[in-house]
Amino acid sequence: MITIGLTTWREHPALVGGTKAQTTLSDYAAVLPVVEVDTPFYGIRDSQMVIKWQREVPNNFQFVIKANQLMTKHDLGHDEKDDAARQAAFVAYRQMIEPLVSAHQLKAILFQFPPFFRRTTENIDWLLQIRQQLPKLPIAVEFRHPSWYADTVIESVMAYLKGLKMTHVIVDEPHRLNDGLPFVPQVTTPQLAIVRLHGRNEDGWFNQGPDWRKKRTLYRYNEAELQELATQVRTLADNAKEVCVIFNNNSGGDAAPNALALRDLLGVTWDGLGPQQLNLF
Repeated sequence: MITIGLTTWREHPALVGGTKAQTTLSDYAAVLPVVEVDTPFYGIRDSQMVIKWQREVPNNFQFVIKANQLMTKHDLGHDEKDDAARQAAFVAYRQMIEPLVSAHQLKAILFQFPPFFRRTTENIDWLLQIRQQLPKLPIAVEFRHPSWYADTVIESVMAYLKGLKMTHVIVDEPHRLNDGLPFVPQVTTPQLAIVRLHGRNEDGWFNQGPDWRKKRTLYRYNEAELQELATQVRTLADNAKEVCVIFNNNSGGDAAPNALALRDLLGVTWDGLGPQQLNLF
């Protein structure tokens, strides 16, 4: 099975014919079967927010939810929190997502680690501690430092993720010899592979000026690139029960058009989507 989604549901007018400045979750769920939600990274809310989401989507719609920044250690080096605060974040996070877990609507918790999260003994142990904190939940890991992909260690890293039953997130992003990450189509959990597409805007990605966060994902995949990605996704689907592709290249509103184009290239459809809303005005 192949599923396709986007980061957030609000900023994708192409899903409704370009007629709205912002799309609702109901709009989104009428077209795509999964969404990535990043807001818990910035702050953990209570479960009522999650229940509200559930009311707006079909029963088989699923969510990829980003882990909170304390869980990924983004706070290290600035406004650093203690172990008690980190532990409290895990407790609150589990409570927040419980409605999704109970309804089988949690596709994965996405641990997108900071670029300074290198392959060290301490960080390798942190992965184990994460699994111990969330023993039965689906966890996906996105590394952002090239040390995890060095030729001499990559096989052991993938084996470690397999042992922890953590999904290795396959990223497509700009990369240079010693910077950025290569596309590494390794499947570590047989039930799920996740591909996150950040675009290939090398200039915007590596030149971290004042508007870097707006420019780094400013990219639209062309038809040849989408064909290439479709081939990779089909190959991954031979090794995983589900391949979930998330488009994160949305600084210029390109994620939704690219997602719909990839859907058509792959010839995939999904049952049980929400009702299409009529745009009368």
